[in-house]
Amino acid sequence: NILAVTFTNKAAGEMRKRVDALVPGKGSAVWVSTFHSFCAKLLRIEAKNIGLDPNFVIYDDGDQVALIKEILKEMLVSEKQFPPNQILSAINRAKDELLDAESYSIHAHAHSDPFRERVAAVYSTYQRKLKNSNALDFGDLIMKTVEAFRDKTELREKYQKRFRYLLVDEYQDTNHAQYLLAKYIAGPAKNICVVGDDDQSIYSWRGATIRNILE
Repeated sequence: NILAVTFTNKAAGEMRKRVDALVPGKGSAVWVSTFHSFCAKLLRIEAKNIGLDPNFVIYDDGDQVALIKEILKEMLVSEKQFPPNQILSAINRAKDELLDAESYSIHAHAHSDPFRERVAAVYSTYQRKLKNSNALDFGDLIMKTVEAFRDKTELREKYQKRFRYLLVDEYQDTNHAQYLLAKYIAGPAKNICVVGDDDQSIYSWRGATIRNILE
């Protein structure tokens, strides 16, 4: 009934070893993982209930940049004017805030920002190409899990009953999407324990929200 979440595969592996040392043979039965590994596992298990193919592939940073370069080339847009890494960063931050391509486009045009408008156009095509390739990126893993918990009461309650105790490590480094994920899992029982140090919050540049631990 325990779900423990941390930020690196190395830390998760070390935690599983310690559980197994305390309770021999039980380490593999406890879900100890990163946020992304947890979401990937859940999405594969529940794929057919949420409109996904369970055999989806996961794009890493290199795959993402290559796809964005391909899109810019199709759009006849200069990479010097709109660097692929900057566009990717903007898309990743949007997903941290649970902004899909359509919502991002509305925000971009409301602010009349040429860079954000270009990102919006790329974002929309990027998501379409991911879908056509049966692929998700790291941001999608968390975003789609949060959306599934938000929209499907039966699914949300299933995992709230499955995981009665939620432990989150390095909580100062969580972003908005991860906060909502934890909130949905903790549910009515509210058996959640987080560990963190606001003085060690150094990842605001990649979407971490210090407010999660301070508030």
